Amino acid sequence: MKKFVNDPQQFVPEMLKGIELANPGTLRYVPEYNLIMRADAPRDDKVSIVQGSGSGHEPAHVMVVGKGMLDAACPGDVFSAPPSDYVYETTKLMRSEKGVLHIINNYTGDRMSFDMGRELAEAEDIKIATLIVDDDVAVKDSTYTVGRRGVAGNFFVIKAVGAASERGAELDELVKLGERVNSVTRTMGMALTSCTPPAKGSPLFELGEDEMEMGVGIHGEPGRRREKLANANAIIDELLEAVVSDLPYGSGDEVALMINGLGGTPISELYIVYGHAHQRLADRGIEVTRSYVGEYCTSLDMAGASLTLVKLDDELNELFDAPAEVAVRIF
Repeated sequence: MKKFVNDPQQFVPEMLKGIELANPGTLRYVPEYNLIMRADAPRDDKVSIVQGSGSGHEPAHVMVVGKGMLDAACPGDVFSAPPSDYVYETTKLMRSEKGVLHIINNYTGDRMSFDMGRELAEAEDIKIATLIVDDDVAVKDSTYTVGRRGVAGNFFVIKAVGAASERGAELDELVKLGERVNSVTRTMGMALTSCTPPAKGSPLFELGEDEMEMGVGIHGEPGRRREKLANANAIIDELLEAVVSDLPYGSGDEVALMINGLGGTPISELYIVYGHAHQRLADRGIEVTRSYVGEYCTSLDMAGASLTLVKLDDELNELFDAPAEVAVRIF
């Protein structure tokens, strides 16, 4: 393993401290709970938006804390759900008169931790609602999930409810909005290589030089199948067919297209992938009016990508256009 690592057990705390130092005055790190929070949170004029999940998927979720996005993120260790007491303490710190919204990617550990944290917080009369994200079409169930997995489409849910919360939307309105975004969002990913968690020090799974994993999960969970490596266009054709046919999306639809790198794929390759996906959608009469290419929800250093589509309407376009300020900035 060749990584910028000191003590593997301190990998997450050292990363979170770096995020705070790189964003003085806007983000605050609370080491007791692996918590990154907005320095101006909570506010009683808006619902607090909170997410957890494991580390190793950055910039999700600790790097998208900021105005118009998350108010706080309390990750667990790499690929591990946050402990329930992290969720509980974070919820208390984020307590607002308008309530707290928990956004949960659909994994068994995440749901258990947030359920327990929510019960403890509700015992103190904190108003909480839960929003489940499950955009992955690859498999119905896995050892990590209680249904479809929540992956890169999570960003569109965060963006919409984050923008609406800044405008003063009520807790029940945000839940309905988030559920609507999730209902028109679909994702599928694939891996060219495995990834190496710092604490393990070796690849999480073995993938041959001439193999790829179609439908892989962001923790390395098995996908639909392992097969011989194909060229970029063939890979995208398969991902696109799986995603488009699931909602389904059809001729006349306006969509957002996200090509998300899993951590080890050069941006040049992601744009090759994007170009083919965009053209294939046009061939189907599906118009791409919003484009997202880069790393949004990674799997450490895994080479691979995921493809996400969101069916758009006037309200979602307006919310996606709303200002947002997060730790990851491009000048």
